[in-house]
Amino acid sequence: MTFKLSKTLGAIAVGAMAMSPLTGMATVDFGNEGEAVDLVIGYQPYYTESWTGVVNNGMAFWKNHLPAGSTADFQVGLQGSVIVNAMAGEKQHIGYMGDMPAIASTFKVIPERGGTDIRIVAALGTSMQQCNIFLVRNDAPDFANGRDAVKWMDGKITSAPHGACTDRFAQLAFAESGIKPSKYLNQNIEVITTNFRAGKLDAAAIWEPTATKMVESGIARRGASGIDFGALDGAFMVMLNDLIEQRPDAVTGWLNAELDAQIFVADPANADAVATMAEAQTEQIDKSILKASLYDSPIAGSNKLTLDFVISDRARNLMADATAFLYSLKKKPAATPTIRSGGVMPQFAEDVLRARGMTSPVGVINAK
Repeated sequence: MTFKLSKTLGAIAVGAMAMSPLTGMATVDFGNEGEAVDLVIGYQPYYTESWTGVVNNGMAFWKNHLPAGSTADFQVGLQGSVIVNAMAGEKQHIGYMGDMPAIASTFKVIPERGGTDIRIVAALGTSMQQCNIFLVRNDAPDFANGRDAVKWMDGKITSAPHGACTDRFAQLAFAESGIKPSKYLNQNIEVITTNFRAGKLDAAAIWEPTATKMVESGIARRGASGIDFGALDGAFMVMLNDLIEQRPDAVTGWLNAELDAQIFVADPANADAVATMAEAQTEQIDKSILKASLYDSPIAGSNKLTLDFVISDRARNLMADATAFLYSLKKKPAATPTIRSGGVMPQFAEDVLRARGMTSPVGVINAK
């Protein structure tokens, strides 16, 4: 498998295009049921919680469930917003992403004004220590627990990518701890890394596998996680509604492949294989770090990932909290405080799980 990071900056539209009278935007023609279908998938190998996309790419499970002759072009997004933008332009058709961009994507259409209709169709996974991680500078005190670590951040310089799941976690932790940092900066992963190295940052909220990479590289220490605050994070699969309406057979086929991937990831015997695939689809991250980001934790036996597959009650509650948070932001990535009506279509995943005689969750990874 070959891979070029430049694909993250643009995508190639696939299929014939027609104009939609509802939105005035181009609509992809996915063909008729039973025919070969060409799909473009945006996925995040740099976000551990969505690694079933990495596995589906590496193992090509989709070939077992889509019509013969179908193709799947996996394109890397360094963050969920990149994939959302590509899907809004109908250059990608299926997206693997964190809870915040997934919810924001459903608001890309406004019934009275048009836009691109994107729906959440499945849960990739939920956790309390994939996106919800606080790192602290190496010379910070030794803390008895994560809550003490956050209390130490009072009056300190902190950071997170704002508008992401890290932002939601950081603000929740600050509020519950009753503290106020001197600065709470909006910084991306690269800037956070640079500032920790330069001694300009006391703490930052960041996601896996970057959190493990920074700790193993000696750049920062772990301070707290969602476990300390009962705070959940998650990742979801989204699809263009054009695909859903035109090709329910392809939707079902892709979700069967996703179910295969979740079963594979959940088996600890496959940990090395999953890490090997992740290493092949990322740059400058060692396999041991990638493996640790999904299967290890400082808290032995703690839940590292629950593979819900369907939109479980756990996933629904997370979406409700995340939507309210997005609505509270100045730019309002969520146009309403609750998920858009029709923005979640759980029935396809539920039907797939039922047809295969399984129940949710399909697997749980408890860390070593």
